[in-house]
Formats: sequence, C-alpha cells, structure tokens
Amino acid sequence: MANISISRVKREFAEVVKSEEAKRCGICIKMLNENNFTKLLGEITGPPDTPYEGGKFLVDIEIPDSYPFNPPKMKFITRIWHPNISSVTGAICLDILKDNWAAALTLRTVLMSLQVLLSAAEPDDPQDAVVAKQYNENIHLFMKTARHWSEAYAKARPIKTQDFHEKVRKLSETGFSDDSCRTALSKSGWDEQRGMETLLDS
Repeated sequence: MANISISRVKREFAEVVKSEEAKRCGICIKMLNENNFTKLLGEITGPPDTPYEGGKFLVDIEIPDSYPFNPPKMKFITRIWHPNISSVTGAICLDILKDNWAAALTLRTVLMSLQVLLSAAEPDDPQDAVVAKQYNENIHLFMKTARHWSEAYAKARPIKTQDFHEKVRKLSETGFSDDSCRTALSKSGWDEQRGMETLLDS
C-alpha cells in the first residue's frame, strides 16, 4: 500500500474514533488486524424511525492502493433488507462509492452516508430488484420485512414481527435453514406456499 494511502487512512481512522458526531450517530470503525489499514470493519447503528432502528450493521471495508483517488470497497456483512443493498451479497449501490467518489471524501463521511441511505432508500436505482419491487408495491410489507431482518440479523429489539419469526420456524421444519426460509418468504410476500415453492426452485 502506498505511503500516501497509509497516512491518509491512519488519519481518517483516528478521525472516526475521536469524532463525537460519529459516536452520537452510532458509527464506529475497527481494525481487523493490528497495523493493517487495508482491511477495516465499520459499524453503523440503524437510524431512528426506520425499520433498522437499534440494529448494529457491520460493513466490510477494503482500502485499495490507489486510495484516496479511488473509493474504498464496501459491502454489508450483516444481512439487510433494503432496495440499495443486496440481500444476498451485501453489495451497495451508492453513487459516492462509484462514479461520484471524490478524494475529499473520508471514511467517516462514507459511513455516515450509508446510515443516511438506511433512512432514505432510492428504489428507482436499486441494487436488489426484488426488495425494490416490494418497496414500491407494498411499503407496509417492506417495512415489516426490513424490521424482521433487523431483528434476526442486526440484533434490533423485537417489535411486531413475531408472526414472521413463526413462519420461518414452521418452514425450517422441512429441513431448510432459517436463512434460506427467511429469504424465500421475504421474496414471496410471506406466503408460506409460495415460499416453499421458491425454496424448491432454488
């Protein structure tokens, strides 16, 4: 890794750690290995008044040698139901991580932008077409599904998705994993028969 990248990342890492604003927003960053600034772990707290509220979402951060002239590679490790984040791979559709990257941007501003994305989805420019379709066609079902995923994967406080947990449990009794059943049901509008058909077709 080039010296300019290392010094820049060290400075930005310290900026996030010391930032009162980041702490207040529930954003932090950690090193995975001592003295290795190319692989980092970000954490974002789901923002209030969203289905992600209170959840802890981990983000894989990979710093390229060409940083800061090229953006960091980021993806969600914690599974999430969101139009702009793949429910399968965690890939993120966010303009500043692609064509609209600028060298003036920092790891702190990118993590805060990801948190804003959780508050303001852009379903017309989706990363996950199935989630975006649900968002556009049945926002109530989307909100409840996203909350359920936050409870299941991001340790958000359980609220009102116990019936979804029960459907996952029932379907998993057929021998499929909870994750597979949850994904199939989410894609099938929580219809158990369609969920089973989705599982059998996959």
